[in-house]
Amino acid sequence: MHFMEQCLLSVKKALAHVSGEVIIVDNNSVDGSIGMIKAKFPEYHLIENKVNTGFSYANNQGLKIAQGKYCLLLNPDTVVEEDTFKKVIEFMDKHPNAGGLGVKMIDGKGNFLPESKRGLPTPMVAFYKIFGLSWLFPKSKTFGKYHLGYLNKDETHEVEILSGAFMLMRKSVLDKIGLLDEDFFMYGEDIDLSYRIIKAGYKNYYFPNTSIIHYKGESTKKSSVNYVFVFYRAMVIFAHKHFNNNNARLFSLLINLAIYIRAGAAIVWRLIKKLLIPAIEAILIYGAMFLLVSYWEKNVKYVQGGNYPEQLINMVVPIYIMIWLSALWLSGAYDRPVKLIRLLKGYGIGTAFILIVYALIPEDFRFSRAIILLGAGLAFVISAAIRIILHLLKSNSFVLGDVQKRNFLIIGNYQESKRVAELLEKTNVVASSISFLSVADDWQKYNNHFVAQITQLEETIIIHKIDEIIFCAKDISSQKIIELMSSLVQTDVDFKIAPPESLFLVGSNSIDSAGDLYVIDINSIAKPENKRKKRIFDVFMSLLMIPLFPLLLVVVKQRWGFIKNVFSVLLGFKSWVGYQSHVSTGKALPVIKKGVLTPYDIVKEKHDHDNINKINLLYSKDYKVWSDLKIVLNSLSKLGNQ
Repeated sequence: MHFMEQCLLSVKKALAHVSGEVIIVDNNSVDGSIGMIKAKFPEYHLIENKVNTGFSYANNQGLKIAQGKYCLLLNPDTVVEEDTFKKVIEFMDKHPNAGGLGVKMIDGKGNFLPESKRGLPTPMVAFYKIFGLSWLFPKSKTFGKYHLGYLNKDETHEVEILSGAFMLMRKSVLDKIGLLDEDFFMYGEDIDLSYRIIKAGYKNYYFPNTSIIHYKGESTKKSSVNYVFVFYRAMVIFAHKHFNNNNARLFSLLINLAIYIRAGAAIVWRLIKKLLIPAIEAILIYGAMFLLVSYWEKNVKYVQGGNYPEQLINMVVPIYIMIWLSALWLSGAYDRPVKLIRLLKGYGIGTAFILIVYALIPEDFRFSRAIILLGAGLAFVISAAIRIILHLLKSNSFVLGDVQKRNFLIIGNYQESKRVAELLEKTNVVASSISFLSVADDWQKYNNHFVAQITQLEETIIIHKIDEIIFCAKDISSQKIIELMSSLVQTDVDFKIAPPESLFLVGSNSIDSAGDLYVIDINSIAKPENKRKKRIFDVFMSLLMIPLFPLLLVVVKQRWGFIKNVFSVLLGFKSWVGYQSHVSTGKALPVIKKGVLTPYDIVKEKHDHDNINKINLLYSKDYKVWSDLKIVLNSLSKLGNQ
C-alpha cells in the first residue's frame, strides 16, 4: 500500500504535463490499498478483482478500456519523474516506427537496474545467463546479451525486450498484435509482448533521458524459491510459443536444469543462513563439553580410576545441546538485533529444564549436575563470543544492542522537514542524530534548524557521518531525488522518501529485499518473537486437540472441517486465529496466515466494516498469545470453520 501511494503521487505530478487517464487494477490485495486509493485518489479508475487473476489478465483489463494513443504498464513499486510521461511521448511521436519503449531504472539505493534493457532470451543467451557467464562477462557481446551490458546505459538504443515495470506501447500496435498473453500468470509476459512488437515490424527502444525508481522486489521477492519456479516456467512457455521444436526442446532442457539448480541453491542458501550460527554453536559447544567431561572424569569424578559411560558424550551431551539451542530460539537469541540478555535467558531456561528432568529420571542415568552447570556456562561464553566477534566484524546481521543507531539527514523546507523528523521519532527507529538540509531560501531564516543547503549535500554527508537520507517529496521533485540518488550511488548511504501528508517513509536498500518501511503503527504481531510465539501456540493447541478428538467432536459443529483444520494448522498452512478477511482497512496490516477463527468471533458488536477494521487493527497492534487462547476457548464450536 505504501509503495502504491508513493507511485500514484508521482504519477499525479507527471500527468500535469500531459493528458492521460489512470486505470488501477487491484488483484484482491489485503494490505489496505483499495481503501487508500478510494480515499486519496478517487478520480482514478479502480478495478477491484475478487481473486488474484495474474499480471497479464489484470493488465489486459485495463488495456481493454484504455482510450489513449499510448498505453503504459507501470508497476506499483515505482516512482516516475515529473517530466517522464512528457519526454517518452515526445520520443514516440518523433519515431513512428517505435512500438514500445522502456526507460532507465534505478533501485532504492540509486543503482542502475540492468533489466532496463534486455536481449531476446534465445537458448544460448539463456544458457549464458543461467550458468553465470553473463554475470562474469557483463560487457561481452557474446555472453552479455541478456542485459545488453555492452550498450551504454546513458544512450538511446534499439533493444529487443522491455521491462513490464515500465512499458510504454503504441495503442495501434496493441490493436494489431493483441494484448498480453494470459498463459503467463506472472513473469515472461513482457518478453512475449516485446518480441511480438518486433515480429510485427516495429522497434523497441531503451530511452535513458528520463529515469524511474523501481523498488525491485516490492511486488515479489526475487530470491524466493517460488520466484525461481514461476519465472523459469514462464520462459518455457515463451520458448514453445516462439522457437522451433528443436530450439524449444533445448531451451526447455536448459530451463528445467536451471530450475533444479537455482531452486536447490535457494533452498540450501536459506537453510545455511538460518542454521549456520546454531550449527557452529553446536559444534563448538560439543567440543567444549568433550574437554569438560574428559577433565572432570580424570581430575574430579574418577581420580582413583574409572570413567563415564560412553552414552554421556555420545547421546546425553548432544541432547543437552539440543535443549539449550531450542531454549535460545524460544528466547529470541537468534533475533536481530542481538541481545546478550536473551542468551542468558535461553541458557537459564534450558538448564532449568535439564535439571528438572535430571531430578526425575532413574539414578543410573544421572551422571553429573556439575557437568550440566559448567557446560551451560561454557555454552553461554561460546554463544556470546560468536556474537561479539560478528559484531566487531561489523556483520549487519549481528549488531549488539537494542537497535542500531543511525545518523539521519532530512532534506526539505522547514515545516515539512520538521514534520518528517517528528514522524521518524514516533517509529521504532533509534536516531543517533537528525540533521536538516534546506532546499529553499529559508535556510538562513532557520539557521538553527538547517546545517546547510542542498548544494552542500556531499560535504554534509562526510562531516555529519550520515547513514540515511530522507527526501521530503513535498519539497523536492522526483527528478531531483532520482538525480541525487544516482549521484550518491558510490556512497554507503541509504535512502527513504517521505510522501506529503503520509505517516510512513518508504525505501529499499536491496534489489532482492522487500524494502524498508518506517511506519508509526506498532504492528506487534509482526515482531519475530510474536510470530514465534504464535506458531508455538498453534502447534501446541493442535497437538493437544488430537487426543481430545472424541470430546471436541461433540462440541464442534463442522466435524470433518475441524479434523482438517487441526492438521492444516499443525503443518503451517493455517493459524488458529487470523484476521477477519476481505476487508480494506486503509492501513497495511502485517501478513499472517489465514485463521480458522478471528478476533471478531468473540465480539458482540455490530458486524460492519468499521468494527471489523478496528478489531483487526487492535489484534495486530496489541497481539498477545493469551488473546489467541481466549478466542479459541470461547469459540470451540467454530473450530471446524472453513
